[in-house]
Amino acid sequence: MRRREFIIILGGAAASWPLSARAQQPAMPVVGFMMAGSRAALRDEITAFEAGLREMGFAEGQNLALEYRFAEGQFERFPAFASDLVQRRVSAIAASSPQAALAAKRATATIPVVFSIGADPVETGIVSSLSHPGGNVTGVYQFTAGLESKRLGLLHEMVPKAQVIGVLLNSNYAAAESQLRDVQDSAAHLGLRLIIVRANTESDFDMAFSTVASQRAGAMLVCASPFFNARRQQLVVLASSHSLPAIFEWRDFAVAGGLMSYGTSLNNAYRQAGVYAGRILKGEKPADLPVVQSTKFEFVINLSTAKALHIDVPPTLSARADEIIE
Repeated sequence: MRRREFIIILGGAAASWPLSARAQQPAMPVVGFMMAGSRAALRDEITAFEAGLREMGFAEGQNLALEYRFAEGQFERFPAFASDLVQRRVSAIAASSPQAALAAKRATATIPVVFSIGADPVETGIVSSLSHPGGNVTGVYQFTAGLESKRLGLLHEMVPKAQVIGVLLNSNYAAAESQLRDVQDSAAHLGLRLIIVRANTESDFDMAFSTVASQRAGAMLVCASPFFNARRQQLVVLASSHSLPAIFEWRDFAVAGGLMSYGTSLNNAYRQAGVYAGRILKGEKPADLPVVQSTKFEFVINLSTAKALHIDVPPTLSARADEIIE
């Protein structure tokens, strides 16, 4: 073989090596995440989820692709989101609300689904058991929807003279009726009268707060709901404008200016969801991963808001707070 011909053949083979190597490499896994709120509102949760993935060795843009779908409080968008992600053949789907988890479960029986939600996943029909979820769905149970009686008790301690309490519920939330029963039982024990108002759309908020204020409620319990969390700034402003001491589910509400919050650590829950997604990408089956139950609770008081409402925070509450925002 002539030297010139050998160089041409060798050069042609070398040019084909990168293409052959790429063809043999496994495709980068894709995780789709359906979230209840907006990207801006859920920035910290996204960071926590991605941190959990990194703990398992997955980093976006390096060996993982992430596709986010933001419902921005419009939960009717979840079925379309789920269908789109299934058609794209993602490696796993993450979900941040019961509606999102149920939509994913209905859309696929094969693609793994990892949720991070506040409602009981057994009660809402997402899994059959916490210890043995079965099927293609598992995740993190934040346990926040089961804390309404605890929140009512803390609110009563903060404003003991308030004998009439407004309670804001989202009827579209899967745990709404369970929340209502818990609050009513707790109110009966504490000797409190409740004014129950419901808000399923943003347009319901003004009327709900006006109703509570017109009936001279002394405080407000805003029950847990992904829909409310997606609009926390609006709810905090309404509570302030009506001079209503209010307690909310997540720390983010207190940071935004709410008087108090009590709930599990949202960032920790999303980090755990990221860890589970990473374990599944490594080959573990959702059916073999028990649902994680959040155990880290955060009680936060916004002292500036208390002063604006002319509330002297009881020392017993200050001592129990995990964080006091000055």
